[in-house]
Formats: sequence, structure tokens, C-alpha cells
Amino acid sequence: MVTLSLVVIFGALVGFLLKFHAIGFGAFLAAALFGFYLAETGAADTINDAVTSLVEAVSSIGTTGKS
Repeated sequence: MVTLSLVVIFGALVGFLLKFHAIGFGAFLAAALFGFYLAETGAADTINDAVTSLVEAVSSIGTTGKS
């Protein structure tokens, strides 16, 4: 399960993109609604598993082989 920290990181990223006008409010709204409705589909579990695996792989870089 993806933790709340990823939600905070993505929220801050979107906030910065909006603040510096890298994306417009319309694009933000479309992406947010897409994510909201995607979470209600059967693909949500697959996406969550993939992101969780990616986070675990990145967090284990540099820790393998150390004792």
C-alpha cells in the first residue's frame, strides 16, 4: 500500500507546478479527475502494486549487500 507520504509529495509537486504556471488549472483539474475516476476502476490495485514495487526497489538501492 502506498503511504500518505507519496500523496504529500505529489500534492506539493502539483502545487509548485500551479504556482509557477508550468501547468494551468484546467490541466490540473483534468489530471485530478482522471486520477479520481481511475482509482474507482479495477486498474487501481495494479497501479498501486506497481508504484509500491517501484518505491521499494528505489529505497533498496544502495542497501543490498551491506551488513
